[in-house]
Amino acid sequence: MTTAIAGAALPPAVTAAEVEAYVIDTEGAHAFVQFRIKHLGYSWLYGRFNDFSGGFTYDTENPSNATIQVDIETASLDSSHAERDKHLRGEDFLDVDEYPDARFESTAVTWNEDGTGIVNGDLTLRGITKPVTLEVEEIGAGPDPWGGYRRGFQGSTSFPLKGFGIDYDLGPAATDVEMILSVEGIRQDG
Repeated sequence: MTTAIAGAALPPAVTAAEVEAYVIDTEGAHAFVQFRIKHLGYSWLYGRFNDFSGGFTYDTENPSNATIQVDIETASLDSSHAERDKHLRGEDFLDVDEYPDARFESTAVTWNEDGTGIVNGDLTLRGITKPVTLEVEEIGAGPDPWGGYRRGFQGSTSFPLKGFGIDYDLGPAATDVEMILSVEGIRQDG
């Protein structure tokens, strides 16, 4: 995968004229895929994926027609500790040599008038695809200083590691991981 904005894959667009297509701004570092999991039940371990790409569509007349797709390079995992990262990239966890990519692709969106919503989708991790649900809020939208137009969202979900073939014993308080997706998209005109 590439993090170049021009090369990012876009999800299938809805054909209505008011549908806007956006590329997630990873090149400008205005997007993040982060995670946290309890460490033995005593503290939170935080990390992120540094390399990912994707896009989304947004229907200004009917926001529930929105779509999103994000591709993640699993080897880009970064928890600010080299030895831990090596373990997390290994066979006990992400097994990045065997499964170098993860993907989230929306299947349905429910949007509320207050700018919050639910995004249902399929998460593929370690070659296993399972449905997950993100709670989402729109952060804002409008023109940027460079003549473009941007729209931003944040979403989060939690899921059990075992569902994706990760059964390393981190203690009973560390069976689920929380994922946080914060994206700023650049509208693609024409």
